[in-house]
Amino acid sequence: MNNIHRLRDKVPDNEKITINLGYVDLGRIDLLVQEGFYSNRSDFIRTAIRNQLDIHGDAVTKSIERHTMELGLRDYTRADLEALRSAGEMLHVKVVGLARIDPDVTPELALETIGSITVLGALQASREVKKALADRIR
Repeated sequence: MNNIHRLRDKVPDNEKITINLGYVDLGRIDLLVQEGFYSNRSDFIRTAIRNQLDIHGDAVTKSIERHTMELGLRDYTRADLEALRSAGEMLHVKVVGLARIDPDVTPELALETIGSITVLGALQASREVKKALADRIR
């Protein structure tokens, strides 16, 4: 029994959202699912969202460039933040997608090195780090 190790909790690779739809729109979606165009409501909604993002792709790209934001997944490790602290620099996080601050980052280290956080998407960090940085998260 000494060789049992706790596996790290799996971090979800997506975010759950809730939307409100009118009954007619919902019925039309259900009809398309019933006819086999989509496997379920979620499949339809994901496809519709991706189509809209493709249509507006140029606008998104230009906005990201204008705001100097990073697109996709961005991890911030303890080593990254310790290097910033050693260099006397502050980090201003700007991410479109998912920003993750590693669980071993202490609230004190985060406060010393992160000046602001802007995330369009999701921020994953320990409850303590989020609480410490609450006034810097936009």
